[in-house]
Amino acid sequence: IRDSSITKDYIKSPEVLMVGDSTFGTLGNFSVSIGKAKSKKTFNVSAMVAAALSGKEVLNYTTDFPDGKNRILYIDTEQSQNHCMIVMHRIMKLAEVPTNEDCDRFHFLALRKFNPKERLAIIDDAISQIEGLGFVVIDGIRDLVYDINSPSEATCVISKLMQWTDEYQIHLHTILHQNKSDENARGHIGTEI
Repeated sequence: IRDSSITKDYIKSPEVLMVGDSTFGTLGNFSVSIGKAKSKKTFNVSAMVAAALSGKEVLNYTTDFPDGKNRILYIDTEQSQNHCMIVMHRIMKLAEVPTNEDCDRFHFLALRKFNPKERLAIIDDAISQIEGLGFVVIDGIRDLVYDINSPSEATCVISKLMQWTDEYQIHLHTILHQNKSDENARGHIGTEI
């Protein structure tokens, strides 16, 4: 348990993800992209990851991960292996790194075949095992719950995001669909996030 005190000096979290002049990602926190189905959310996040992988500006995204915190974990929860390979190649191409060999800083998990409980366990294990991890993407937070409208499941998943980001001092970015009828993020998980 951490004790907070007004008299204690706290270190500002490193700003690691920027779009233009605006910071939207710091270590120890998480962010989310929301949008309608087929609105290019994965492509947008691919540009963020490519910027982190290359250290260069990609589609107006820039990153500044500290030394020793430059490994990336991309988790896809819903797409086929083939589609995951397409996303991985796109990221590497945008980052201008070779697409014909593995990159030791870039880890990719395709978790479509697992149930939500198994996905959470696999993600938990991966985050704890990858040394130097700074950036995690979960493309499909909806697939970490059985019922998108369950308040208790939503609270559990958001609590895991807060635990992972705080304990491992990573930035975690996730993706969630908007409702078809309005601009709100889907389900109770959307309300919580």
